[in-house]
Amino acid sequence: MTEPQTITIDHVHALLQQPSDDAVLGLVEGRVEAIDPDQLATDDYRGALEVISRRDLAERLGSDPTDEALAEQAGALTASVQQLGG
Repeated sequence: MTEPQTITIDHVHALLQQPSDDAVLGLVEGRVEAIDPDQLATDDYRGALEVISRRDLAERLGSDPTDEALAEQAGALTASVQQLGG
């Protein structure tokens, strides 16, 4: 069994940098990635576990989140993934 993936502040930043609100943070073959919505239908990303959308993350964090808020959100997302067995 592999260790559950840790979502870091860098992953949260990467998702927020995506141009589309429909981009998602996902787990793909053991790695965490910010995924453009057009990529989700491709073979490389089919079956990805979608953790959170950019839209939902931005709503949680507001318009100018602090690094502390980003780190807190990364921790909460990691805990959610671990509860799912992701």
